[in-house]
Amino acid sequence: MRADSVRRALRLGACTTLAAGLVALGLTTAPAFAETEPETDQLWITAPYEPTLPLGIDGGTPLTRTLDVRLNHDNDHVTVTDARLTVDASGIAGVAEITWPDNCTPSGATAVCDVAEVPVTGNTGGEVHLKVRAADGAAVGARGRITFKATASGGPNGTLTAARDSTTVTVASGPDFGLTGGGGIEHTRPGSRQTLPFTLTNHGNETAHGFTITMMASYGVRYLNRYDACVYTTSSGDDYAPMSYATCTFDQDLAPGASFELPEPLRIALTRRALQERVDIWAQPVDATDLGGYDDYMVLAIGADNTADFSVTGAAVTGAAGETVTASLTFRNNGPGWLGNLGSGDPVAAVRLIVPPGTTVTGVPEGCGPRTLSGSYYPNRTGAPRYDCTLPYWVLENTERSFAFKLRIDTVVPGATSEVSIHPPFGEFHHDPNLTNNTAALTVN
Repeated sequence: MRADSVRRALRLGACTTLAAGLVALGLTTAPAFAETEPETDQLWITAPYEPTLPLGIDGGTPLTRTLDVRLNHDNDHVTVTDARLTVDASGIAGVAEITWPDNCTPSGATAVCDVAEVPVTGNTGGEVHLKVRAADGAAVGARGRITFKATASGGPNGTLTAARDSTTVTVASGPDFGLTGGGGIEHTRPGSRQTLPFTLTNHGNETAHGFTITMMASYGVRYLNRYDACVYTTSSGDDYAPMSYATCTFDQDLAPGASFELPEPLRIALTRRALQERVDIWAQPVDATDLGGYDDYMVLAIGADNTADFSVTGAAVTGAAGETVTASLTFRNNGPGWLGNLGSGDPVAAVRLIVPPGTTVTGVPEGCGPRTLSGSYYPNRTGAPRYDCTLPYWVLENTERSFAFKLRIDTVVPGATSEVSIHPPFGEFHHDPNLTNNTAALTVN
């Protein structure tokens, strides 16, 4: 599933569904905590997911939409330049019309668009902005497909090629909501108060007769102002990271081109546990279906200058040859901050056990997977030389979790010792102020 389609799915769900969907991207990625792979690179095309093209207001000229088609590549150790994006619009004849930007050279229904430098995925740039509107005389429901392919210079082999991609446009009529705001906040303090203004605008060709605005705040965020039009709830945090919700219903018209703001700007407070926070906001008309796009859903990221001290505790066990003993390894977040990988869904950490000499693992706790010593696939659940135990995608400021392994003592090796450690899914623990307690020992006899 493309990231764009995941984002659209999040907007369409209920509050609890959205909380679950926030981690959907992490479910299809490669297994976390893998060993370093050989250097590779890949060129990607990201196109809007099934955009709609509104007809005109009161029968006027159809409204124009900008379709941002983005090129990215994976490896930040290489430079990718001189990309050529080929856009084939022959599939939208009679459905829609394209106005080509200056960096595109058209030839009939096809154009080749130049992108001087391709950014790494996650960075800005690398876009081709296509102006598209419904064709004169096109009826609601008419559909057509625009296809893309691309090449670029760079990467380990000197040339990168993106697989063919496409987007389907549909002629439609109705309200089309868009949210704009001041963007995220970085380097704020736990305990501080912040203002998060935003504006809702109807970019469609029909009036919305009433609408809802839903806000979802992460665990380290507290709403300061309360609106009469809103209902406030919190989630338990049992299956998904705890969140606070505000569901607001406004019984008023929002005409094409009109905008709406809350009675007073949204104000929030960051608690002592705040670290990597976010406020998600999305809007929907009450009596109609939003024409779609990506701009009726917005994420305001808030970075607090805080820490979360992760630690791991090993164990000391004793037994005779042939006996089976239990060794409990414990992860703890000592706070003061909590941590949630709300966007990626990656586990916040893994507890790694190197099996002590002279022993065999015969009982594996839930959430732990067998590995070779280098981290590769191991075929059997028991008897592996290493185990990686993944934590959830979030831990609270006082989370403690133990993993109880059953160890059979095959041979008594006096003072047999192995390492227990914790590791991030990628990179380093940037939030952890004390790395000395990220390792411990498991000793046998």
